[in-house]
Amino acid sequence: MNIVGLLLAAGSASRFGSDKLRHPLLHGVPIAVQALRNLKPEVDEVLAVVKPGDAELFGKECRPVICERAHEGMGASLACAVRAAGKRDGYLVALADMPYIRRTSIAAVRQALEGGAALAAPYFRAHRGHPVGISGRFYEQLIALGGDEGAKKILGEHARELVKIPIGDPGVIRDIDTPADLLPPIRT
Repeated sequence: MNIVGLLLAAGSASRFGSDKLRHPLLHGVPIAVQALRNLKPEVDEVLAVVKPGDAELFGKECRPVICERAHEGMGASLACAVRAAGKRDGYLVALADMPYIRRTSIAAVRQALEGGAALAAPYFRAHRGHPVGISGRFYEQLIALGGDEGAKKILGEHARELVKIPIGDPGVIRDIDTPADLLPPIRT
């Protein structure tokens, strides 16, 4: 199947106090680059949506997509990413401020899409996490997204079609919004 990884990296990071996506983790790798490195081996291609001026954020590790409407929110960024990727069998939507997701968790969502799921998401202790897998059949709805809700509307309207994957990986719900979020991870 032709499943593309879409890494959303065009947010404003206002609560972090500085450019969180470039902030180094303990091992020196920037938050966004680590998120990309976790996603990249699990898909054939990754498109990273960035705001104007951030095209070099990931170097040559993936294809940057500059979203002129990034200031409108996650929905606008996701629509931009899907338009740039074109019609695919599926989209694996990941967030650049989630560097702790295990590759096995990403692979589980991809495998659900490959198995025919319309929508798929990992769940850690009953909390929906990321990445979210979205079938290509939602292409038209995805490119029409706007605002800051991302794919929440699609997930809500098609909740019965969502394959919920129980995961023992707290990284699927651990995003970095403030410097305190960099403290040691949840133990399982």
